[in-house]
This record gives sequence, structure tokens and C-alpha cells, in this order.
Amino acid sequence: MITITRRSFLHVAFTLALALAAAPVSAGESKYLSAGQLDPLRLLPPPAAADTQEGRAELDAASVVHTSASPEMIARAAAETKLTAFSFAPVIGAWFVPEKFPKTEALFKELEAETKAVTDEAKNHFQRPRPYHLAPQRFPRLIEREDQTHYSYPSGHSTRGTLFAAVLAEIFPENRAALLEKGRETGWLRVVGGTHFPSDVFAGRVLGQALTREFLRSDRLRADLTAVRAEVAASGHGSADH
Repeated sequence: MITITRRSFLHVAFTLALALAAAPVSAGESKYLSAGQLDPLRLLPPPAAADTQEGRAELDAASVVHTSASPEMIARAAAETKLTAFSFAPVIGAWFVPEKFPKTEALFKELEAETKAVTDEAKNHFQRPRPYHLAPQRFPRLIEREDQTHYSYPSGHSTRGTLFAAVLAEIFPENRAALLEKGRETGWLRVVGGTHFPSDVFAGRVLGQALTREFLRSDRLRADLTAVRAEVAASGHGSADH
């Protein structure tokens, strides 16, 4: 008769959990979120229609923010048209680069892919034109141009910026406040650059916070975070303990 001690049972259970977390994901399957786990259409209200007083006021506001921005702010907005976890290096440190942290890069690429599926669902439902599609002459310093089927609401950058900042804070808790502020700024720079309305950014923050909550419920994500913390600690930065 084989006797299984409590310690050996817990060891086997922990090993199995790590194996499941690290297991490859089938094509079309999300690693962290289950299908329908977060419905953006139930979370977000519709944006203001362009032909309403509110819609026209928002267009005015977006134009004022864009045209009054300093050259430095426009340059910062342009530098973040491609947003990754490593866009947060100014807060974390110049050593935080993708070539040195493959596990970190893989985790955030998966977060980006799963988040994009949620934001695209909302964008394609609400189909809000971007500000410069409505009034191109009012956005002369535009940092990025999308076709008219790449809609505005909610902002994908704002959603990912909010999410990335919160997840990075799980890895670098000592930088939490600065990371969250950087994530907030990431969204606002999209208004500065002329690519979004303010309410696109606000909706992205709400969606990003909701996604953060759902992602952090995932056993697979928590296992991957443990591996990322170890990767960072092995480089001589951060700590594997959390």
C-alpha cells in the first residue's frame, strides 16, 4: 500500500499547477481570460454621438488639447504610438529592455493580445470615428493615422497603459505610484497626439482596471508573474519575493 503524506501531496499539486500554467495554449484560445469573462459592452456606456452638443464639445476639447500642446508633449505622444511594457523603462530604469527579459516580454505580449480582443469588440460595436476623421483640419500635428474602420472608443492605448502599469506594479511594487501615473499619462498622450477624444481615454482607464482585476484572478498569470519576478531578480534588479 502506498502512503501519501500531506507534504508530498502538496508538492505534487503545486508541481501540477505550475505545469498547467506553463502548458502551451491552443490556437485561438486565451491563456489568461476565459471566453466572455469580461463583457466591455456591459461595462462601458456608449460615447456621445458626433452630432450632439456633447459630441461637438468633445471635438472642441480634443482639438484644443492637440493644438495647444508643446512640441515636447507631441514628441512624447509620437514616441508611444507602439506601446509595450518597456515603454515604462523611464520609470523602472534604462536597464529594462526586451532583449534581456524574454519571459517578461512574452507575458506582456499575451496580455496585449487578449486585451486587444476585448477593446476591438467594443470599438467595433460603438464604431466611433476618431476626431481627425470628423475634422482633419483641426488636428494638424497628428502623430498617427488609422483608416476609418479603426474606431476610437475606447482607447486601446489607454486600456493597455492602465493594465500594463498595474501588472508592472506587481513586479516592481516600489515603483507602483509612478507606474500608475505613467499608465494614466499614456492614455492622455493619445488626446495630445490628436488620435482620441478625452472620453475614449477615460473609458480605456475603466476597462483597463476591470481587465487587471480579471487577469490577476488567473492562476496561469500568477505563475507567469512568479517566473517574471525571478527573471528580473536574476538580472540583478528587483526582487523574486512578493
